[in-house]
Amino acid sequence: MEDFENDYPDHENTPFYEHGDEPTCNTSDNANFYEVMDAHVKRRSFLMGGLAAISTGLFGNALTAKGALAVTTATPGLLGFTPVPVSMEDRVVVPDGYSWQVLGGTGEPITDDMPAYRPGANTGAEQGMQVGQHHDGMHYFPIDGSSEDGLLVVNHEYIEPRFLHAEKEGYKGQGIGSRDVVYDASEQRNDDEVLMEMNAHGISIYRTAKQADGNWSIIEDPLNRRITVLTEIEIGGPVRGSGHVRTKFSPDGTMTRGTVNNCAHGVTPWNTYMAAEENWAGYFSNTDQIDQKPDLPREHARYGVSTNPRSGRYGWHLAASGADEFVRFNASTLGASSTEDYRNEPNTYGWMVEIDPFNPDAAPVKRTALGRFAHEGVVFAPAVEGAPVVCYSGDDARFEYIYKFVSDGVYVPGETDGSILDSGTLYVAKFDEDGTAEWLALEPGRNGLTPANGFADLADILVNTRLAADFVGATKMDRPEWGTVDPNSGEVYFTLTNNSRRTLVEVDAVNPRAQNNFGQIVRWRYQDADQTRENFDWDLFVIAGTPRQSATFEGATLNDDSMFACPDGIWCDADSRLWIQTDMGDIGPDYEGPLKDFGMNGMLAANPATGEIRRFLTGPWGQECTGVITTPDQRTMFVNFQHPGAHASGEEFAAGNFGSGFPDYNGTVPRSATIVITKDDGGVIGA
Repeated sequence: MEDFENDYPDHENTPFYEHGDEPTCNTSDNANFYEVMDAHVKRRSFLMGGLAAISTGLFGNALTAKGALAVTTATPGLLGFTPVPVSMEDRVVVPDGYSWQVLGGTGEPITDDMPAYRPGANTGAEQGMQVGQHHDGMHYFPIDGSSEDGLLVVNHEYIEPRFLHAEKEGYKGQGIGSRDVVYDASEQRNDDEVLMEMNAHGISIYRTAKQADGNWSIIEDPLNRRITVLTEIEIGGPVRGSGHVRTKFSPDGTMTRGTVNNCAHGVTPWNTYMAAEENWAGYFSNTDQIDQKPDLPREHARYGVSTNPRSGRYGWHLAASGADEFVRFNASTLGASSTEDYRNEPNTYGWMVEIDPFNPDAAPVKRTALGRFAHEGVVFAPAVEGAPVVCYSGDDARFEYIYKFVSDGVYVPGETDGSILDSGTLYVAKFDEDGTAEWLALEPGRNGLTPANGFADLADILVNTRLAADFVGATKMDRPEWGTVDPNSGEVYFTLTNNSRRTLVEVDAVNPRAQNNFGQIVRWRYQDADQTRENFDWDLFVIAGTPRQSATFEGATLNDDSMFACPDGIWCDADSRLWIQTDMGDIGPDYEGPLKDFGMNGMLAANPATGEIRRFLTGPWGQECTGVITTPDQRTMFVNFQHPGAHASGEEFAAGNFGSGFPDYNGTVPRSATIVITKDDGGVIGA
């Protein structure tokens, strides 16, 4: 996820349309995770001793003493590379013995007549046949099991108009922020610019293969395609056909158009791709309050839909033509009913979107049973034949929640498809101070979710997932981001990236995170490794920070080779090697602040059994390192760099200082891109 807090330090006092992120919407009295951690430590009388006490009170031995948790077995040689140092350079740094190349940068052609990348000259329609902007989650789908030929599916989280339209007159020097757009004298936007922005969002699917020279290339193939803000998408699950999603475009509430802010992802046991919709609320504008109409409906207000008439994150609803595909981002009440306007259009966003990369004729489907919120992604537990399908998702906003879904149906290899995700139970996590936790069901009649308490039926609960979680008493977390499940131990990991708005009345040596600039990683396990259970035991795998501010579950602190802040992306490979990516925001070489010591964003690898962590790579200026996957043989790794150069001010941009040279280093505007990493001896990445 993009970290607007670092872009805009005075976030609370910054107009909504300037930062694009949703405001803090959770005003419930539910317990905060730091209150739980504080009580967890005090319960064990670890009241003094700084981080040593915290590591004892919050980590392993507080749980393993209970005898409920299996101990992860260490794998010899799991981390076999020399760690790279913190970097302040505008380049990619990988360990000795490794090499990297660029693949699939923004604008690279992938489909049809393969229009070439021409900065400032491509049309909006051509962008719909090119790789999108701001790469995020991704997965490699092997073709016939190959580790040298497959489909790469890449999310594009958002766009920056000043980079996308860099060579067009009127953009250099516009404003001071990375998300500024240009309006004409009538407060309208150019249609083709809006079309380009829409087509730069979404998902890229393209075939890639290893060539004779060892490099990977995009291969023209009928499977190559883009899914954008304009793609028709089915609505599946309990919300399908309900009054919540009936619009002028789809009066029966079965279809919508497009997907936005696709952050992390997921891969189903039946080999399809799940794209998350994260900060989608900011793309809409609802001016009902301004027009003296009733307050915003709760399904808008609790998610942060803007009331600014010139808002909608990029002002798409103000495109000059007034075409329907543009005006739908105006969610105001304009007609006599919901089928005459787009008051319900925001309700068709905030879901997980299932895509079959191998079937371009199959429409993507929004799986509404998984809940509606700012989905960072979804992670599936290893599928067990004859057992329900289980998956997890974090709501990436400050003070929001972690969720789990358990299907009603059971997994049958070769038969199960995405329809299994349309029926089941959605849960939200409540963490307790004694190192235990429970999943609270979000379904009609359970935990007080009744019509008398404002929840009419399952569709109403799912559209208002956040409010239902508030009501049942879930634990407010510090921006839950990516999750992963260790395929060998069954342990679940979730990154909690930061939350500097968190305050405590009293801060002492055992509770140092009143303003959590650095984040942490939470881990949990189930008795008998049964992912369907409604109770689990938790600990913290690591508290991020400098050597002075960090702690691992083994009671050690991070060092110069392992320190990091703001964990975001996380993935556990087949050998249980844990890959951790960082998002400290738009960090450049002149940054001054609490994250300065960590240099540029990058990626680390960890041994879950020992707690050892080593820095594996660092990236160029201004980027976020996000998205990681290997080929099945683990000898090729794909990693994304998002928004390089985003720290550059408008004045710098106007002067030709674009903030970074990546990936071309030829004086042109920087581009998000995937890099391909290989080991020079052909071995397993990280080993």
